Amino acid sequence: MDVRNCRRCGRLFNYAMGPIICPQCREALEVKFQEVKKYISEHKGCGIAEVSEECDVTPQQIRQWLREERLEFSADSPTGLECENCGAIIRSGRFCEKCKAGMVNHLQTAYKKEPEPKPEKKEKDEKAGMRYLDR
Repeated sequence: MDVRNCRRCGRLFNYAMGPIICPQCREALEVKFQEVKKYISEHKGCGIAEVSEECDVTPQQIRQWLREERLEFSADSPTGLECENCGAIIRSGRFCEKCKAGMVNHLQTAYKKEPEPKPEKKEKDEKAGMRYLDR
């Protein structure tokens, strides 16, 4: 059992996986996410700073939701995130489509196994085999 302190409220909780926050803070964060999602759908074209101020959520948390692809900038939005690989402007996630395709291609070529060489047939040695010791 892995017991840790919540990074938001300091309570002890049984940690399983994911961010190190307790179940109560995780639920509160999900409520905030739904509030942000509703605000964005009602106010098209708003920026991170405006959403942060109106919904009382940190800009870092909004960027995290964008990186996790839970939120997305609209197609006509002048702002966006930078691709972590090439720096291109993207709407959500960590990498642009070009970099994603390159990574997939690289992983597929790295995964391909080279055919194993066929074992050479050895000639049988007359002396090879089972032997008995005389007593």
